[in-house]
Amino acid sequence: MQKTLIILGLIILGIGLAWPWLGSIPLGRLPGDIIIERENFRFYLPITTMLLVSGLLSLVLWLLYR
Repeated sequence: MQKTLIILGLIILGIGLAWPWLGSIPLGRLPGDIIIERENFRFYLPITTMLLVSGLLSLVLWLLYR
């Protein structure tokens, strides 16, 4: 459990340090993400972004626990 928490902490630290560059990635605005905007209503469902993030996390975890 300690090793997992240390690795998770390092990953979060890496994301935090890379945040200025990660902001330019168009996650959340990919084709397939559903955005419905009305006068007083906004609905956002990032389907494509969720699939991409899930796939990347699955790959990283698979490589870590191999």
